[in-house]
Amino acid sequence: MTSAMFMGMFALMLLNIPLALSIAFACVLAFMFFTDMPMFVTVQRIFTGIDSFPLMAIPFFLLAGKIMEKGGVSIRLVNLGASMVGSTPGGLAIIALLASMFFASISGSAPATVVAIGSIMVPAMIKAGYDKGFSVALMAVGGTIGIIIPPSIPFVVYGISANVSIGDLFIAGIVPGLVVGGSLIAYAFYYSRARGYRGGTPTSFPHFIDCLKKSVLGLAMPVIILGGIYSGVFTPTESGAIACVYGLIISLYVYKELKLADLKEIFVSSGLTSSMVLLIIGAANIMGWVLTTEQFPQQVSDWISSLGAETVWLLIAINVVLLLIGTFLELNAAIILLVPILLPILGNEGVNLIHFGVIMITNLAIGLLTPPLGVNLFVAKSLSDTTFALIVRKVFPLLLVMIVDLLLFTFLPKISLLFVD
Repeated sequence: MTSAMFMGMFALMLLNIPLALSIAFACVLAFMFFTDMPMFVTVQRIFTGIDSFPLMAIPFFLLAGKIMEKGGVSIRLVNLGASMVGSTPGGLAIIALLASMFFASISGSAPATVVAIGSIMVPAMIKAGYDKGFSVALMAVGGTIGIIIPPSIPFVVYGISANVSIGDLFIAGIVPGLVVGGSLIAYAFYYSRARGYRGGTPTSFPHFIDCLKKSVLGLAMPVIILGGIYSGVFTPTESGAIACVYGLIISLYVYKELKLADLKEIFVSSGLTSSMVLLIIGAANIMGWVLTTEQFPQQVSDWISSLGAETVWLLIAINVVLLLIGTFLELNAAIILLVPILLPILGNEGVNLIHFGVIMITNLAIGLLTPPLGVNLFVAKSLSDTTFALIVRKVFPLLLVMIVDLLLFTFLPKISLLFVD
């Protein structure tokens, strides 16, 4: 039954059927031919999968990111990055990554980070003489920081699936997100210097202070979110709602760049994105339930245990599997499907689930940059008229940088658990 279900899913995906429908139809076919259970069970499992209070954080964080993007926060973050970098060689590339890191602490979504910062920085980089492929590839990779630095929507999904603290996951993502951002900045600096790409305009300390003052309200949002969650004042879901209200207040009444007429477009866009994500999660919940019913996770766990592999080699093997799966499976669906399979294995080996959450999300973030799915690549390509093949070629060295970071997180748990109790 499990084999038929996976084969059906992959066949439907090859026919270009949307992922959520591919998963749901594959499960329905498996129910029809291998069980006597009524079909309404599939509908029940979809609703059970999304009937979760913590999952409400997803539409809230998506909405907060949209509000901040339209409310003038992104351009202020870009200006702040420029004031920090000045005329450093490759300065525009570094600004793009710094701004992505800043916006990641607001958005929680990789594609949203690519669009918000890339729509400003890609044209500026190309105008300054940077090659198109590198400019677009850099923004695609910069967007992945959006799901590592908190708040992060995939961390919410993982926390629910693994039954671990979402607040601890958010805290655990801070240092790894900074490490990824810092390593990408180092690569961008050396790449740009080798090709003679110039920096931005010269800066000064008073200019930096002025830009910091203008962007401090946007940067305060992640502090409010993480501080409130970790102090126990509100839950991650409630923090998403607070982020929306906070974003509306500063965008409408402080920055005054968001108009009431813009709210309809923001709400509709956020609603459509949220519905797609939640439908995928609901459909994946059916498949996860079937796999659990068939005792597939336990069978895999027993097989892995019989091999007698050490924990280090086990984590390397899981990393390889996740990197492969990330190339063709949507990030949130991968979490829902794989976590129930991996939990027994990780439990037998005594792997910290918060640490593994960082490993898994970093793996799947890399999947956002690898064809054939490569969501970030397609989003970034819309920012320029360059070819997809060129973007893939330019993104490859950046992928290697992220894989090195992934290995560091795998073998040095302290990077993830530094601030986690």
